[in-house]
Amino acid sequence: MTTSRPSPLRLITLYLLGIGLMLAGPALRAQPAWPARSISFIVPYSAGGSLDATARLVAQRLAERLGQQVVIENVTGAGGGLGFAKAMQAPADGYTFLIAGDSPLNPNAPAGGPYYKHDVLKELVPVVLVNTAPMVLVAHPALPANTLGELIALARKQPGRLSYATSGIGTLPHLATEMIKQQARVHMVHIPYRGGSQIANDVAGNQVDLAMLIAASAAPFVQAKTLKPIAVTGERRLALLPEVPAAAETAGFKDFKVVSWAGLYAPAKTPAAVVARLAQEVDEVLKTEAVRDKLAQQGALAGGGTPAAFISFIEQDRARIGRVLQVTSLRE
Repeated sequence: MTTSRPSPLRLITLYLLGIGLMLAGPALRAQPAWPARSISFIVPYSAGGSLDATARLVAQRLAERLGQQVVIENVTGAGGGLGFAKAMQAPADGYTFLIAGDSPLNPNAPAGGPYYKHDVLKELVPVVLVNTAPMVLVAHPALPANTLGELIALARKQPGRLSYATSGIGTLPHLATEMIKQQARVHMVHIPYRGGSQIANDVAGNQVDLAMLIAASAAPFVQAKTLKPIAVTGERRLALLPEVPAAAETAGFKDFKVVSWAGLYAPAKTPAAVVARLAQEVDEVLKTEAVRDKLAQQGALAGGGTPAAFISFIEQDRARIGRVLQVTSLRE
């Protein structure tokens, strides 16, 4: 019995194919570990603001953990819309992310407010909650009310007489004050401003009775006693203003919570493993005492958790805002 032998040409071909597979095999199997290069965090506002400061704080600590540079890219314009759009259009390769606040990311927000009709739950991938920042309801020192309970009693005695300022119709400070009005069933007149810079001075000057301010903005005036703090809108007191009670401490306001917040997002279709890894790393960064202390100095609380927990947080926040919008036109 004879056995046919492969031709010399076929032997050479098989040999070369084997060599090629040996060389290519490891390359095909070995995907570079993430991250293999620097990462970009898009901040949709200019440098120097509170969100930018938070992003840089997290980026610095995250870079130390990952062994790769985390670059902050400030993309300004359209009130944050350009940064949002750039994140949506970025490659879903795990190297570009968006760190943004709550304001532009609520599709249920009223027309005329600083919100975009985008849905981060559909157009981006929520990664992790970075921080929350309660607001402070403040008053002119001469106002005859020192607590939220006393303020509500005063508003009931003088319906429509008290005025309150916010940074504009549909902004979170406006929505927070509307929630207090609805829950207490009182009427106060809204004085919308184009921004928050002048509000504290006007309340201190007794041109407006009350204002809802971000804690970091209110703190210098409270500490100087030119503004009187009434309540914090978070579920607990702030280290920045430890003497100011949370609204939830007042009868009838159990579980009251309205906070500004910031989170980290990835472009749609970013690999789930990358999203999970980044969430875990940022969560560890936010657990460090140095980061928590720095955020506390800014009147904020560290976030953290998993992508699923962040999604749940967004859904709950939207539900609270949605209830306000159902019963008010937000035009006063």
